[in-house]
Amino acid sequence: MNAAKVLAVTVLAGSVSIGLALFGERWLQVGDQDTESLRPGSHSGTVDSLPDLRLPTLEGRELSGSSWAGKVVLLNFWATWCPPCLREIPLLDDWQQRYGNQGLQVVGIAIDRVEEVSRFLEDNAVSYPILLGNRDSVELSRELGNRTGGLPFTVGFDPLGRRIFSHTGEIDASLLESEVRPLLLGVN
Repeated sequence: MNAAKVLAVTVLAGSVSIGLALFGERWLQVGDQDTESLRPGSHSGTVDSLPDLRLPTLEGRELSGSSWAGKVVLLNFWATWCPPCLREIPLLDDWQQRYGNQGLQVVGIAIDRVEEVSRFLEDNAVSYPILLGNRDSVELSRELGNRTGGLPFTVGFDPLGRRIFSHTGEIDASLLESEVRPLLLGVN
């Protein structure tokens, strides 16, 4: 076997090993592996309440998590280079428009370059705030339950600021119906 083939096989084997290590935990889980509902006594992340994050908008204005106190909050970590992230944005926008007056607040946290986010939002306006994430935001997503560091990642909080669910991967309407909508019924 020549040196080029040995190198190619070594790189391929290394890549497969790294991939298995990163995503193996998710493959081995049984049941609904992507959504973690938090019921009493169930904790996987280290942050169980709405963090008082302070991140800038595209316009440079800093928003704080405390500005959504008393609302049902969905923090959605996303990026423009992530196809599932882009597919779920219309659903999140629809929910913000339909249920914003009932106490829902969707907040997008873009883990991306400012220029890319700005370009995307020029063609795809959303009715909820988009904040610009940073390295601390990636760590926060891990503390909120994003064990693999994957995107998109969505975390829901009840009106008291308690974490109610976390979900790695693209969300769908059934998840929002089961986890979020019941909380909106009691919100004034």
